[in-house]
Amino acid sequence: MNDIAPDILEQAVAGDMDAFEEIYKATCSFVYNVALRVTRNSANAEEVTQDVFMKVYRNLKGFGFRSAFKTWVYRITVNTAINHYRKSSKEGKDRVDYDNLIESLPDNRSAREGINQSDNQARLNALLDKLSPEHKSCLILREIEGLSYQEMAGVLNIPVNTVRSRLKRARLALLVETKGDRHDAV
Repeated sequence: MNDIAPDILEQAVAGDMDAFEEIYKATCSFVYNVALRVTRNSANAEEVTQDVFMKVYRNLKGFGFRSAFKTWVYRITVNTAINHYRKSSKEGKDRVDYDNLIESLPDNRSAREGINQSDNQARLNALLDKLSPEHKSCLILREIEGLSYQEMAGVLNIPVNTVRSRLKRARLALLVETKGDRHDAV
């Protein structure tokens, strides 16, 4: 996510729509990608992205610059995506196949690299689907987005020790799953 200049944030807080549009342009692809990783559905990710920016717009005056803007947007995105994921799972909505979305993207790699990448992505998605939304979001933020434990705690609004324990449980669950898959294949 691109850094947002403090003066742009202050202008947006004051109600400048051009400044808010700059914020949107700088953060929309990031918000969408995080939402897509959590919801695994492009339509849901688009809906979450819209919800996130409505929340950002409505709550920007309350931002108060107490944390980094990036952390604040992460927190809103992850919480909104998890809530949306839970809601859509409970309602039993049909989900768009994430693998088809990945395969439909333009790709300049060789066919073999594309197949390997597709297989790896499918395997990762299958493993992530076996995790709870809380564990899944921790793994995504740490391993895919590269956030520190402190940043993750800020994003998820939980203590650092909770972040550590969720990551440990998520990694153990993945380890159990990968060992189980190896035994099933034999």
